Amino acid sequence: MTLGEVRHWVFDMDGTLTLAVHDFPAIKRALGIPQEHDILSHLAALPEDEAAAKHAWLLEHERELAVASTAAPGAVELVRALHGAGYRLGILTRNAHELALITLAAIGIGDCFLTEDVLGRGEAAPKPSPDGLLRLAARWDVAPQRMLMVGDYRFDLDCARAAGAHSALVNLPENPWPELTDWHARDCAELGRMAGVLR
Repeated sequence: MTLGEVRHWVFDMDGTLTLAVHDFPAIKRALGIPQEHDILSHLAALPEDEAAAKHAWLLEHERELAVASTAAPGAVELVRALHGAGYRLGILTRNAHELALITLAAIGIGDCFLTEDVLGRGEAAPKPSPDGLLRLAARWDVAPQRMLMVGDYRFDLDCARAAGAHSALVNLPENPWPELTDWHARDCAELGRMAGVLR
């Protein structure tokens, strides 16, 4: 299947559709999480009261970032072109659902996604789990093999691979994970040209 034939696209958000602004080392320090640990996995292993307090802090921190989000190069143009051509679009993010909606509105593409097609960490197991992609595949009644996961990090690629979906890596000049990547583009605009939806 060529990129131009894939009509069900799922995007990561932070660092893919938006410029990456999360300072993960600082977040880990503030929450008392060892630097080598994944934030969401670490919080999931904590006692309920402690986890709830740290999730609340994280949500408030992320809300500030969401309101001030800036679109990544070519992201708005790509999403608008796909939406205008009738593609089915979804979001799969490790962020919270409500903040994903704020972010999409802040960068001007909130109207391109159905609310129920925006999956955050509360709607699906966080990437690299394939859970979110498989939920969207079921909702859209499409085989995962006919879907594309677009992201900027290995978790996105691992998620696509585990679900049986195609993967595209964007916003990195080099591809550090060629064995997991079906397509690699410098940015979303280049990916749109590769798919034939942008000039």
